[in-house]
Amino acid sequence: MDTFFSEMLHKFTLPFTNSVLVFAVLLAVVLLAPILLKRLNVPSIIGLIIAGVIIGPFGLNLIDNNHQGVSMFSTIGLLYIMFIVGLELDLNEFIANKNKSLVFGFFTFIIPLAIGFPVVYYLLGYDLNASFLTASMFATHTLVTYPIVSRLGVAKNQAVAITVGGTILTDTAVLVILALILSNTGGGLDLWFLLRLLISLTIFSGIVFFLIPRITKWFFQKAEGEKYLHFIFVLFVLFLCGFLAELGGIEAIIGAFAAGLTLNRLIPHSSALMNRIEFFGNSLFIPIFLISVGMLVDISVVFSGLTTAIIAVVLTITAIFGKWVAAFFTQIIFKYSVTQRNIIFGLSSSHAAATIAVIIVGYNAGILDEYILNGTIILILLTCIVASLVTQKSAKVLAISQENAPLSESDLGAFAQEKILVPIANPSNIGHHVELALLMKDKRSVNSVSLLGVVPNNEEAEKNIVSFRKQLHEFVQNATAAEIDVDIITTIDHNAASGIVRTARELMTDVVILGWPGKTGVLEKLLGDKVDLIIKNVDKNMFICHIEQELISHKRIVVVSPPLVERELGFDLWLQKVVKLSQELSVPILHLGHPDTQAVISNKKNNGAPFTFKPFIEWHDPLSCDEYIKDDDMIIFVSAHQGYISYLSALDKLPTRLEERFPHHSRIVIFPKQRVVEGLLESDDSLFVPSNF
Repeated sequence: MDTFFSEMLHKFTLPFTNSVLVFAVLLAVVLLAPILLKRLNVPSIIGLIIAGVIIGPFGLNLIDNNHQGVSMFSTIGLLYIMFIVGLELDLNEFIANKNKSLVFGFFTFIIPLAIGFPVVYYLLGYDLNASFLTASMFATHTLVTYPIVSRLGVAKNQAVAITVGGTILTDTAVLVILALILSNTGGGLDLWFLLRLLISLTIFSGIVFFLIPRITKWFFQKAEGEKYLHFIFVLFVLFLCGFLAELGGIEAIIGAFAAGLTLNRLIPHSSALMNRIEFFGNSLFIPIFLISVGMLVDISVVFSGLTTAIIAVVLTITAIFGKWVAAFFTQIIFKYSVTQRNIIFGLSSSHAAATIAVIIVGYNAGILDEYILNGTIILILLTCIVASLVTQKSAKVLAISQENAPLSESDLGAFAQEKILVPIANPSNIGHHVELALLMKDKRSVNSVSLLGVVPNNEEAEKNIVSFRKQLHEFVQNATAAEIDVDIITTIDHNAASGIVRTARELMTDVVILGWPGKTGVLEKLLGDKVDLIIKNVDKNMFICHIEQELISHKRIVVVSPPLVERELGFDLWLQKVVKLSQELSVPILHLGHPDTQAVISNKKNNGAPFTFKPFIEWHDPLSCDEYIKDDDMIIFVSAHQGYISYLSALDKLPTRLEERFPHHSRIVIFPKQRVVEGLLESDDSLFVPSNF
């Protein structure tokens, strides 16, 4: 009996060593800390850090930060933050503003360094190497508060994009400085180190940005039916890139960010896979990392002596002031708002990962003393608290301003309550049409995407309805994983076309997405006046689609539109859908059309996609645009029927000719909404739609 009780007491000896108990405590903190502190209006990030202080070795000593499980999850969480930053980054915005990122990266590196060095050297009285290394620590920052801007939906703002770019630049520069200072203390600068670093970075970049994307595309295609394998593969790429970065002599966080960048175009932001990645990170890995940051903090060092307290205060004020000045100059030069400046400051003022690396390495090398070490630990806590408060407040203001941005009348009618209908004749041959609908759906709309099945009105009707719903179950699961509502509608009608027309009217649908009706040779027969009648009677924005390859495989969208298309009722809606698709796939758009149309598109505010315009006037032969088309392009033709404002006789039978000219390209033909004269058809009985739409 005594042995039993002694074993039980041993399990509860502080700090806990049992991995199961340690993990249970961490999960309890992740669960309860944000809930308890939310009542005090304290951001969850601060709550987790403070909780780490309480349960850590310098608090209640429940958990030792050297525990293998804590150390592993902490490392995973840090890498996960940088990975999600690269994954969520709007590459189009990032590339378009790369020069701004360079400017901010320069400011956020050189200004804290320039302010910090004289403070440490003259005010605190440290030697040259210690002063320079400590000052370089001021230049680093960790995107601890990035989950805040991500959660509030402002991660795609330009201020966020340039801050992310500046983070990578300044942290890389500081880590190089660290290596140079270490080599300098050994008797001189190691030029071989610089050469080795350059070679390593070249090899690393080749593997990450050229080899891994090709392998990823191949794997996603081969494992199309095994969605969970996609998530495992993404994690493998994340940690492989982190390890390769360490092999090359740079920090694993740089490798994690590079992994996010290289997979950015391959994982649409509204996909189920993206949702799974964010879910696991935000619910487990990142919170444990934040707890581990708090576990490093020893509050008692502030009261252990006046010297430690003074150094901690001086270091913290210098670090915060340097980052604020860098954000201020960035705001002045690029004419950002005060809110954007605060976003930049909030994201770039928190110190954690690279700061810890610099200080601990410097301390172990004998360059820094325990006063700097302890002062830096306090600095980490205080800067994370300040950064969280500033980011939370400014991100809310930015989110509210975006939410309250004035919308045009067409925006309010078309997007806020938009309804998308995807008619499906053959669930076993649905292709990528549901995926396309999920990517194009506006997040402001509370309506679900409707999958429509029309079954013949015969004795097998009820059996066919049950079979149809069962076959579409997988697509509903994928949409649910992406947090997008999908409902299945089945109706009985004497033919598919009349069922589509009736359902689209009953649901007051805004967008109808049809699959491409047939193959070459049969298409001419199927796509004649019958489908023309469908489009006219549905009176919605119609997307007739043939997706030849995986959506993520496309490198550009080419839109070809006739003159006066901007005057059609459906112009704003189809343009927004194309822009949304461009954002999800992170690809640019080439527009071929009339200069007047291009002027209207370029004047649209916040279209959010990088347009390139080329005038196109050869409308006697619309397919002469093939000189602009590349192999990996998605071709979108905006067409029109007789009676449309933008109608041209050259558009007749365009889908047939389009398939003949571009048989191996993904192609979409859009028929924008127009006002239809009532009673154009005498009866829906004349309608017929091919079986593969």
